[in-house]
Amino acid sequence: MAIFSYRATSPDGTVTEGVLEASDERAAIESLRNAGVIPLKVFRPQEVRKKKGIARSSKGNILTFTTELSALLGAGLPLDRSLNILSDISESREMKEVIQSILKSIREGSSFSDALQKHPRVFPRLYINMIRAGEAGGVLDVVLDKLNEFLESAQELKEHIFSAMIYPVILLFTGGVSIIILLLYVLPKFSTIFAELGTALPLPTQVLITFSSAVAGYWWIFLLLVTAGWVLFRSYIRNDEGRYRWDALKLKLTGDLIRKIETARFTRTLGTLLKSGVPLLQALNNAKDIINNQVIAASIDKVSKGAKEGKGISVPLSQTNVFPPLALSMIKVGEETGQLDTMLLKVAATYERSLRIAIKRFVGFLEPALILGMGLVIGFIVLSMLMAIFSITNLPF
Repeated sequence: MAIFSYRATSPDGTVTEGVLEASDERAAIESLRNAGVIPLKVFRPQEVRKKKGIARSSKGNILTFTTELSALLGAGLPLDRSLNILSDISESREMKEVIQSILKSIREGSSFSDALQKHPRVFPRLYINMIRAGEAGGVLDVVLDKLNEFLESAQELKEHIFSAMIYPVILLFTGGVSIIILLLYVLPKFSTIFAELGTALPLPTQVLITFSSAVAGYWWIFLLLVTAGWVLFRSYIRNDEGRYRWDALKLKLTGDLIRKIETARFTRTLGTLLKSGVPLLQALNNAKDIINNQVIAASIDKVSKGAKEGKGISVPLSQTNVFPPLALSMIKVGEETGQLDTMLLKVAATYERSLRIAIKRFVGFLEPALILGMGLVIGFIVLSMLMAIFSITNLPF
């Protein structure tokens, strides 16, 4: 048995919080429902900090909103009543105002999807189209449940990538700071001593002192060049042609990793949309919008064209030469069996697992590579200083 924290509401909108003991999360939810309340959040106490951190972001707010609204609608509460409860219990001031605006629009006669469309910064087009499909089919609670699964999967994948890169970033930062301190603080003190002695220094030491003096005396030029280069690069990739070429280069350098990321993202989005009743062509356009790599996104246009001509999506996808063979085979099977939406979600789950393994391997290679690189740079600096000291004291090296 485990201890779970919960947040629940009664049908009249009264919010309660507390803890309960259950074998797993599902049992905890069932226990709360048997007690006559609607569970909004159920989690282990050690997950509290993590969930609060997620709630601060815009996407975290959407996830919380979707989870709680799905729970309320699933319990049989009408939409306006559910939104009214969410507006009272929302922890985010921004989200509270958005929910109140949505509620006002609905009471004035707008549909839920139209009300969401007035807040494009909060709710992406994909989200709105899925809600619209759920309204048209009369299965809004089911669509919200699918949206909740989709957002949780996307959030989990991003957190995995972020947490995997924390250590390499810290390592790079600390190593960089160490090198800067050696070049700008330690080495100038030694160079003053060497200059006063007037002894001929070894070539590596001369090169290092020259470089250190250049950095110390003209650091602002280096900073200006780096800043100008970054601004020009950002300007270049904002251009459609520049962005396409940069994405093509990234695809060549880290093709396998990017293909897995985009395949998982595309298939999960498309599968969720189709499962929610969104038409195929509209679902393809929405799925294209969430692909970051422009080379892969451009290939989806060919897929849409093929789908319009009645070729399905497996054949046009295989002709793009950007998606992995396993994914294409699974999608083809899904089309042949009439379970394309289910198979797309299986493809997404497969490549999300594969992506975690690939990220683990990449980080496993990156960490020793960074350590080795930093060690070589710092070792060269220290060795150059020692060579100069030994040459001055005429000791054999």
